[in-house]
Amino acid sequence: MRLPAVRLDRLRGPLVVGGLVAAATAYVAVVDPNSPGHYLVCPLYLLTGHYCAGCGGLRATHDLAHGDLAGAWAMNPLWVVVVPLLVVAWLRWTARSWRDPAAVSAAPAVQRVVWVPWVVLAVTTAFTVLRNVPTLAPWLAP
Repeated sequence: MRLPAVRLDRLRGPLVVGGLVAAATAYVAVVDPNSPGHYLVCPLYLLTGHYCAGCGGLRATHDLAHGDLAGAWAMNPLWVVVVPLLVVAWLRWTARSWRDPAAVSAAPAVQRVVWVPWVVLAVTTAFTVLRNVPTLAPWLAP
């Protein structure tokens, strides 16, 4: 049985994004961020000595790719929480694109989730501030 070309066209966006993320994750899984010289240093950390919300994200991704949940949590707990949410969002996008041709247009979805960027900004800002508090650093800093 062959899938109709129309349905495959609908899946182009989710499949391209999924493929790029899979390739990037595979690269990070193979090239260890814990060994120096393979990746750039965080510019915020380089300039200020403070951790941003993304610091430790590559090492956490490497640990997750190797099944080390505790190691990933130690590097960046926010990223460990966000990854499953991103996977669910990608799966929903893929399913919606498969079922409904109008789902390829993001306009209706954008109207429903106008608050999401504000929540993301608030959470990442709070996490950035909290992981630089000396008392909380043993739990939140990479």
